[in-house]
Amino acid sequence: MIRVADLPATHPGRRLLTKRTPFFVAPNEPRCSYCVYVPTGWTPETELSVMVAVHGTGRNIGALREAFIPFAERHDLIVVTPLFPVGIDDPDDVHDYKLLDAHGIRFDLVLLDILEQVRLRWNAHVGTVLLCGHSGGGQFAHRFLYLHPDRVAAVAVSAPGSVTVLDHSLAWPEGIGDTRQRFGITVDPGAAARVPVLLVIGGDDDGRADLAAMGHPGHSRPEELDRLAESLTRHGTAVRKVVVPKAGHNAAATRPPIVDFFADLLAGNA
Repeated sequence: MIRVADLPATHPGRRLLTKRTPFFVAPNEPRCSYCVYVPTGWTPETELSVMVAVHGTGRNIGALREAFIPFAERHDLIVVTPLFPVGIDDPDDVHDYKLLDAHGIRFDLVLLDILEQVRLRWNAHVGTVLLCGHSGGGQFAHRFLYLHPDRVAAVAVSAPGSVTVLDHSLAWPEGIGDTRQRFGITVDPGAAARVPVLLVIGGDDDGRADLAAMGHPGHSRPEELDRLAESLTRHGTAVRKVVVPKAGHNAAATRPPIVDFFADLLAGNA
């Protein structure tokens, strides 16, 4: 694999592999892919931090990456946007990645393999990353935190339609009682609690009709977020919660609090 540092500064590959990159196949799982934004200030000698932004059900990767470019330039970090496509082994399955495992794929491990490739190609710091996601991406993000708290510097969860609580009496994905059998990992709430968490939602994002249509009648997104907040707080997590006034289920509306949360952390103010 070509490392960007190995290319002469005038090589056309430098232009291809900095700023807005093309999509790359994920290592070990070619049905998944990712693209990257590498900021203008990148140099081969600089080990930049990484933010991972996980898409929702609509999988609008281009817009997702584009939205975080100003943040990447301001704070000199690399943005990684994985793509977990619709229809792996089931042409109608749009939800598989949200639970981290489906159809024999461990989507959490796919992301870890992607991060290792990002480390090698761009000399990036991927030991711990900033992680965020809206809707289905928020589901992925908090579940990834549970399984890999040592790989997350902070996580921002926006408007998830369903959540996993830190309850050993419930099986995954409602709780964490069987993660040893399912993932080979016993979730440690104390380890997860060391990672700061932002929970954010639009003030008008009820979501009852959407959740009922997906087989979860009687639930709302605010109620799900409250359940997650209560579970995390009870186990010692420092949780910041933001409700965006007059906003619906809209990733653009909940993005400013995510940017502010990560900016505070990077500045040492959180």
